[in-house]
Amino acid sequence: MKILLSNDDGVNAQGINTLAQCLSEIAEIVIVAPDRNRSGASNSLTLESPLRVNQVRPNVYSVQGTPTDCVHFALNELLKEEMPDLLISGVNHGANLGDDVLYSGTVAAAMEGHFLGVQSIAVSLVGKTHFDTAAQIVKELVLQHVKNPIPNKHLINVNVPDLSLDQLGATRVTRLGARHHAEDMIKQYDPRGVEIYWLGPPGKEADAGEGTDFYAIEKGEVSITPIRVDLTAYEAMQHIENWVTPK
Repeated sequence: MKILLSNDDGVNAQGINTLAQCLSEIAEIVIVAPDRNRSGASNSLTLESPLRVNQVRPNVYSVQGTPTDCVHFALNELLKEEMPDLLISGVNHGANLGDDVLYSGTVAAAMEGHFLGVQSIAVSLVGKTHFDTAAQIVKELVLQHVKNPIPNKHLINVNVPDLSLDQLGATRVTRLGARHHAEDMIKQYDPRGVEIYWLGPPGKEADAGEGTDFYAIEKGEVSITPIRVDLTAYEAMQHIENWVTPK
């Protein structure tokens, strides 16, 4: 089995390298990841400049681009003659819960794999300590997929509490929760007195009830959320049809 790994934290991040070491026990691993932290890049592609790729060591490639660039390059160029069996994006340094998935480079990398026909999993650690726990959970999911493939080739988003393996609760299939709006932007001044702005911290949970990814993590459980890439609001189509062409 061949597994492609990518992320948005960069090729040298602890999460992706811990995952690579764990999965190398069961598969051939190829890493194609950004040359630096590209968190929050979402599904952006580099269109106005070429991608520069550096082979860091055998089967490990650094790309001067976004997470989506990395997967696009890997599947359309580097591995096009022998496509991977799975793409796993992560382990991300921090959560990707609720509407975080709209901004996440981690989820975007998995989504690009999904678009290009490779079964993909995004995985995040809700913290920055127990990457070994998240890697072991991914290994179990991979072995489960080998025995019984993920149905309908859905993209799945996995979040793992920052706990040791023996402290984890059950694994739950969840829906995406939602946050309140982000906090206000932080206004500062650079050394020349020019105004600069930082994004405020993410908002607190607004929809975090039972069944959501937020709720599972709060209970110390692993959250697995299947994601539908088709954004069409089918239930609204007739209403919009009536609005466009009123009778």
